[in-house]
Amino acid sequence: MITINEINTVKLVLPWFILWGGISVLIGYLWRKFIAERTLKAAESRAKEIIQEAENLALNKKREIDIEGKELIYRLKTEFERETRNKRKELQFQEKRVQQRELNLERKLELLDKKEADISIRERGLEEKESLLKNKESELNSLIEEVKRNLARISGMTVEEAKNQLLKVMEEDAKKEAQVLLKKLEDEVRDIAEEKAREIILTSMQRLAPEEASESVVSVVSLPNDEIKGRIIGREGRNIRAFEMATGVDLIVDDTPEAVTLSSFNAYRREIARQTLERLITDGRIHPGRIEEVVEKVTKKVEEDMVEAGKSTIFEVGIENVHPDLIKLLGRLKYRTSYGQNSLQHAKESAFLAGMIAAEMGFDVKMAKRAALFHDIGKAVDQEIEGGHPEIGADLLKKYGESDIVVDAAASHHKDIEVNNPYTLLAQISDAISATRPGARRDTLEKYIRRIEDLEKIASSFEGVDTAFAISAGREIRVIVKPDKVTDEKAKELAREIARKIESTLQYIGQVKVTVIREKREVELAK
Repeated sequence: MITINEINTVKLVLPWFILWGGISVLIGYLWRKFIAERTLKAAESRAKEIIQEAENLALNKKREIDIEGKELIYRLKTEFERETRNKRKELQFQEKRVQQRELNLERKLELLDKKEADISIRERGLEEKESLLKNKESELNSLIEEVKRNLARISGMTVEEAKNQLLKVMEEDAKKEAQVLLKKLEDEVRDIAEEKAREIILTSMQRLAPEEASESVVSVVSLPNDEIKGRIIGREGRNIRAFEMATGVDLIVDDTPEAVTLSSFNAYRREIARQTLERLITDGRIHPGRIEEVVEKVTKKVEEDMVEAGKSTIFEVGIENVHPDLIKLLGRLKYRTSYGQNSLQHAKESAFLAGMIAAEMGFDVKMAKRAALFHDIGKAVDQEIEGGHPEIGADLLKKYGESDIVVDAAASHHKDIEVNNPYTLLAQISDAISATRPGARRDTLEKYIRRIEDLEKIASSFEGVDTAFAISAGREIRVIVKPDKVTDEKAKELAREIARKIESTLQYIGQVKVTVIREKREVELAK
């Protein structure tokens, strides 16, 4: 309970608390008012400063703009004055040139006047000379008539008879001179043509720089270990038999460490077999069903690779508008070889060579490339269709809408006949160069040596032959004859006889050039 003393104490203290509370509130109010007035004054002062700074900045900016404007006006004025001075100078220069031209024209007019005066003087002189010449001509005609009468009287022939006889003699002399001149021109033209043809072919061969692309009849597949050979063979050889039946390739498993051999003359089948075997080895599942499945997948992939190879070749050669089936057949040549030379590489080389020669001779380069590229297209299917590859290729090209020029090149590139189409000749030339260049086609060393020896024996078997040498890898045989037994006319006949015997006796690719050399030497000793 609250006591009376505590109440009295509260009564005494309470007024003081109220008094101090009021004083505190008054003081707080006065303090806040003071602070507010002070803050307002500071804000007003700051606002005045900002306004002053803005005015100063605007004034400075105005001064800068004025200065820049004055500078711009001065610069424009200076440029205008400079251009005006340049224009004035140019006008003065043009005025001087015009004045100079006027002076030149006046001088030329003076010269023309002088020349006209000289010409009039010369014309008068010419008229006088012309009258003199007419007098001389009449005197000469009278003398000629007198000479003709004297000649007719002395020779006993009329003027017409003498003229005919003279014309006959002159005609015979002219024929002889024309024959000599014609023979000389023919020799010169032949030499120039041979030199130009040799230059074009050599230039094309040097620019080609072909890659060596000969294919063999075997492919070697590496194995991770020798244990897998048993799985490849299978129980009682069922896997290897299934593989050979599905691919048409001989699979040779021998003692060669970590390797097996695929053998086939068909590069297309051999490539399918190689990829199939590599996939089976990687997968590890080797059995007849799996082999047939992988062969089918690889065949599709190889078909796609053929299309890509055909497209790549078309792009490299630089031709367009080719039928898709023709592109696929072209890519199939990648897996076709001829005497060890890859047929696609051969077609590409032939196209490049034909284009180079066509460019040198002024023909259509793209048409020449097209004709040479497709000249062997029949080889892509000649193992499936009966007939020679030129006829097959011509039929295919005609079927797929190629022009008559390209069809004729494919049909006639192996025929030694006269052709009217120059692009067929370009295809023949490029085909021969690509097929016979060194390293293009492979042959065994024994066959090569035997062919060289046979060439030399055939040439040496003819009467009057001193020695014979086969050169250029058997592409040329040079025969040196005895000059006392073989005349110049006989030498030409001997070359034809040797060529015929080579054609009927030997088998070779391309052509063999027979050169008969007859050289007579007279030797004397100075003692």
